[in-house]
Amino acid sequence: FGSRLICCVPSGFLKSCKMRGLTFAVAAADVQLVSFGASPTKFVELTDPVMGGKSTGTWSLSSDKSFGVMDGEVVDVPSLKAPGFIKAVSDGDFPDASSAAGELVLEVRSSTPEYKGFRVSFASGTASPSYACGGGGSLPLSRGCFKAKFDVPAGSGFTTVRIPFTSFSDKWSPATGEQTTTCAEDKDVCPTAEKLKGIKRVELWAEGADGKVHLEVRSISASGGSVVV
Repeated sequence: FGSRLICCVPSGFLKSCKMRGLTFAVAAADVQLVSFGASPTKFVELTDPVMGGKSTGTWSLSSDKSFGVMDGEVVDVPSLKAPGFIKAVSDGDFPDASSAAGELVLEVRSSTPEYKGFRVSFASGTASPSYACGGGGSLPLSRGCFKAKFDVPAGSGFTTVRIPFTSFSDKWSPATGEQTTTCAEDKDVCPTAEKLKGIKRVELWAEGADGKVHLEVRSISASGGSVVV
């Protein structure tokens, strides 16, 4: 084939392929942010605390600790006559995901796939992740919590849900969870590779829709991007 070189990169590994005078871009390895098993990522459950919210939820691990379980029910906040939320929150120093800035990948399953309020968020570049993930950019200094919606397909097995990072925004309504400015509308609200270097919080939400909620999570990773070699 002359000077053409085809380089095969095994899934999940970064392999350098070089030839004199030529440069190649190869897929970067996935970066696992949340995992379970012997050393499970720690989450805590939070529910809507504002104005007498009545939603209920729990977070637990499966009997073999191989996945986490968020279970509960989202109901209207009586004073607002609008759905509240439940969420599972993990705080800490997460791995640098700047080399995998393509999409967030969730391994999940649900016995309530009809529920339409599943969301995931992560905080970076903010002095207070909890404040940012409570304000959604609508309050002063509350930027830096990037949120996106996702659906879980019906089925008994775990499935892979891929959410492009371009679907995330750090401007969203704290009342509904809906984005007020999308990444497509304004690049300023998009998560960048620099932001993915320093993730300090990951959240799983059931928000903006009433209903029973059951979500099982086996892993969360960042994927995509390339490295020039």
